[in-house]
Amino acid sequence: MSLSAVHGTLSSLRSCQNDIKTTMDIVTDVAMDLAETHGNDRFKELQDTILECAKLDRDINHFVDIVQQVTSDVRVTSQEPENMFSLSEDVKRQFEIKLSQLSDAELHNHQKVIAFKYSIKNCQDQERLEELDEDIAVTQSQVNFTCPLTTVEMVNPVKNKKCNHHYDEEAIVNLITNRHSQRKKCRCPVVGCANSDVKESDLVLDQVLRRRIQSQKRNSKM
Repeated sequence: MSLSAVHGTLSSLRSCQNDIKTTMDIVTDVAMDLAETHGNDRFKELQDTILECAKLDRDINHFVDIVQQVTSDVRVTSQEPENMFSLSEDVKRQFEIKLSQLSDAELHNHQKVIAFKYSIKNCQDQERLEELDEDIAVTQSQVNFTCPLTTVEMVNPVKNKKCNHHYDEEAIVNLITNRHSQRKKCRCPVVGCANSDVKESDLVLDQVLRRRIQSQKRNSKM
């Protein structure tokens, strides 16, 4: 066993997490299709699937953190064969302890679980969807397909629950991270917005808007 092999395995796990999140997006799309056709008999099953994905994503995060800590300790002390041999047992023991401390209730705070519930609620609210259609088709003022940060069409739009503005997820998260690293608050990048403290906890993935952006792309190719 070598530390380079361990780090290679962690990289593979990170790739698996991307697949898990893609699966969660697909499940959300299916649920929204059902909501739009009033076929809500499988919502519970789909929500259970989303929660299982969230649990796997959470557990991978904790596992990776523990492995990194254990390997860091090994690097600090020694990479003698006997120390490397005990690494697996140390990781297993700490991971089991961590799992025993977790509650499945916290899975409902996973960003994509929140997005799932938010999307279903919006799909079931036909009046809200009609208003969104009107905003997009007529004025483009309140809900826009273009991110105010990247100035290009959003890929994964998130909505700020405080000021109701939308941004591309990666762009706004990077801005928040950079501002916090400078010990500063992140102001909403929409011109004229009074929201001077945007936080990641204020953001929710807007799957309804994402689908409409994708729909516009398909229609523009016809």
